Amino acid sequence: SEALKKVGATLESYDARLGFFRANQKLFKEFAQPGRTLEQSFEAFNRNSINLILPDSKKTDSLSTYIKLEMSYPQGVDGVKILNGFIEYAIAFERNEISADIGVILNNRLGELKGKLETARAAYNVQKEAKIASLEEADTLRRAQLRDELKALRAQLKIQRTDRLAQLNESIGIARSLGIRKPTTPSSLGEADRPGSSSVMRTEINNQQVPLYFMGVDALEAERAALQQRKSDDFTDGRIAQIAKELLLLESNREVEVLNSRENEDLFLAGVEPLRAEISRLRNLNIDMRSIKLVAIDQSALEPLAPIAPRRTLIVLLAVMLGAMLGVLAVLIRHSFMGSRARLRTDNVHVAVENSALEEISVEKSAALIRNY
Repeated sequence: SEALKKVGATLESYDARLGFFRANQKLFKEFAQPGRTLEQSFEAFNRNSINLILPDSKKTDSLSTYIKLEMSYPQGVDGVKILNGFIEYAIAFERNEISADIGVILNNRLGELKGKLETARAAYNVQKEAKIASLEEADTLRRAQLRDELKALRAQLKIQRTDRLAQLNESIGIARSLGIRKPTTPSSLGEADRPGSSSVMRTEINNQQVPLYFMGVDALEAERAALQQRKSDDFTDGRIAQIAKELLLLESNREVEVLNSRENEDLFLAGVEPLRAEISRLRNLNIDMRSIKLVAIDQSALEPLAPIAPRRTLIVLLAVMLGAMLGVLAVLIRHSFMGSRARLRTDNVHVAVENSALEEISVEKSAALIRNY
């Protein structure tokens, strides 16, 4: 499995072994030698003492994958504690690595979700500011339109008042020339010139407007005086009061005030409920790896029944065999040496006999020579 491969890689890792060696120097004091640094002592231990055995990849009949760790150590070293401790160290190291990887993944996901949430907040703020700006712009435009309308309406009323004064002045002049002091009608004005007095009630029905001067000088002068004393014409038109009301309402936009007074704007974010739910779930996620069993230790290291070196039986057997071989070799050498001495003696006898014969011949020859001389 992947977990077993990771643990095996940690057991074979130089850094992991060196880290365990540094963390447990008391267990390795027998490996320390004078004149060597800590790393040099560890190098000797790592090269000669510990060995990782992997299953043969060609054998497919194995029921499960496994790894095996062996350690050779001198007498006086707690090898069982070292080996079991190193295995636990490797498993804990790999568990911490997995926990760190999961933590990085969770933090990256939380960062991504927070980024999306911040994007939603930024989009909401942009939309809110755009809406506020749009509302304020609409209010500003409406106020300007109402003020323009009010200004134009007041100018119109002023012109109308001026025109009315001109009409009144003209009508007053006509009424004076006709001698009309009180309001009258054209028919009444004609009857006033007839002799006799009688009480007659008349009713006039026509579709023509009675000229203004028939109102009489008194009424016309009273109206003219009132118009001349008037300081404002606003009350003469109901639209002016309506414009004033609308301008008063536009002084404060309640919708803008509500938007600006929101305290928790996250409540108004659209489509962020799944993001918040996932953030809450990831924050409450328990990533404690201490209770997770990555691999199963099938057999822990035990104290060996006998040392692997020195093997006394093998040494005795080898000594006996070597002694026998040396004995046979000594006998062969002795036999060869004694044969050589026997041959040497025989050769000496023959040499002595030959030398004696040669001497006799020489003597004989010498004697012969002497005799011949």
